[in-house]
Amino acid sequence: MGVIAKQSIRGTIVTYLGIAVGVFTTFFVLTRFLTTEEIGLARVLIDAATLFIGLAQLGTYASVIRFYPYFKEKESEEDHGFFFWAMVVPFVGFVLFALIYWACRVPLGAWFGDKSPLFVEYYYFVLPLAFFMLYQTICESTCNVLMHIVVPRAVRELVVRIGLLAIYLLYAFRVISIDGLVVGICINYAVAAVINLCYFFSLHTIRLRPDWVFLRENKGLVRRYLVYTGFLLLSAVTTVLAPTLSSFFVTAKMGLSNTGIFAIATYMAVMVSVPNRSVSAIASPQLAQAIKEQNREECSFLIRQVTRNMLLIGGFILLAIWLNIDLIFHILPNGATYATAKNVVFILGVSQLILGTFTICLTALNYSRYYAFSLIWSLILTVSAIMLNNYLVPRYGMEGAALSNLISYGLYYLLIIATLVPLGRFHVVDRRWVYILLLLVGIFGLNVLWQTCLPAMNIWVDSLCRSIVLLGCGAWIAYKAQLSPELNAQVAQWYNK
Repeated sequence: MGVIAKQSIRGTIVTYLGIAVGVFTTFFVLTRFLTTEEIGLARVLIDAATLFIGLAQLGTYASVIRFYPYFKEKESEEDHGFFFWAMVVPFVGFVLFALIYWACRVPLGAWFGDKSPLFVEYYYFVLPLAFFMLYQTICESTCNVLMHIVVPRAVRELVVRIGLLAIYLLYAFRVISIDGLVVGICINYAVAAVINLCYFFSLHTIRLRPDWVFLRENKGLVRRYLVYTGFLLLSAVTTVLAPTLSSFFVTAKMGLSNTGIFAIATYMAVMVSVPNRSVSAIASPQLAQAIKEQNREECSFLIRQVTRNMLLIGGFILLAIWLNIDLIFHILPNGATYATAKNVVFILGVSQLILGTFTICLTALNYSRYYAFSLIWSLILTVSAIMLNNYLVPRYGMEGAALSNLISYGLYYLLIIATLVPLGRFHVVDRRWVYILLLLVGIFGLNVLWQTCLPAMNIWVDSLCRSIVLLGCGAWIAYKAQLSPELNAQVAQWYNK
């Protein structure tokens, strides 16, 4: 667990440095200099590209992590040309889905055209953007299996964000036009992909040539890889679609202006699940190795540890946001416009807390021999998300989109856990997890009571006092009660330095 802790902490530090850049960009550049429609355009282009690469990967991101231990020789750097397939398979997927995307121009243009004609105008820019994002992601996953997540994380969280900040500022001061803004976003991700690719080749002796002899001698492994990858392709159609559905429905039903407001609320909520990015990136390869060795005790230990710590950290981040939500909108340029999404932030935040806490369970299910179940649950996730968005967005607007996200993901992870525990015999949560949940609910209840009994006289003083008292007391209780022995150990280590 030392490698996980060390790499995760470094990755999380890099991530939060990126968040600092992102906060400045989102809250003090975008909201000040760009219209809500222009923010919505940037958001929906990136969401569309994210959906595209999720499909075009053909399951490579997960299959690279799962099958690398089978190709890698323990006593050498020999990987039997494994990374050749990691690079080639996504390219085939990109070509395939690029043709499908081109063919869908007319029906998708008709769906978005009424409320969001600006997106239709830049429809084809999704393709180069998706290509560069695809190889940035693939290079990141290959670095993950080599247990080097910090540099790819820095590229994703710092290089990309600083590049976007520069592009937005150029547009804000009219150095570039809106065409230049869209092209600049594409170039920014191209730079990130090139940096990741160069770093990957510097880490390892890469053989971009398939080892046909090894493949012929391990036909069973090849068959399992193809079946697993084919399964992930079908699963991706559902699991990748679900997270972006709300954004697309808001764009199609309410217009890009509302998409821009929804994007700002989403950015706040996503901070809740940020720690999970670093933890999952480094824990997933170890989980895959433990599952390969059929070490259920180690698997359960990893899962319990991750779910417990992600609930504690993510829960405190959500509370910090909610305790200061009015102050955030007060500080935000044009904050009154975005304050209409206050409840959206909380609902999406709870959804992100669920996602951040239980993503490791989905990873365990996908790496186990029961992975076919996740396809069924993914299908239910997508169908429920589509139905809920279609019903709730026209009636409740952005709050309806947020509710559909929360309900569909809550159901999805409930089904995953209900499958993983009895079949895989993995233990997902422990007593400490329950105590953490009770602590978070208790702090939330005290906040409601405080606001009811002590109306705010000054927004700055009120937010500061509630944050210091409630979060400070909560952190002290968590430390004294040893709710996270791992975090306590890190605190003790930092204290003794």
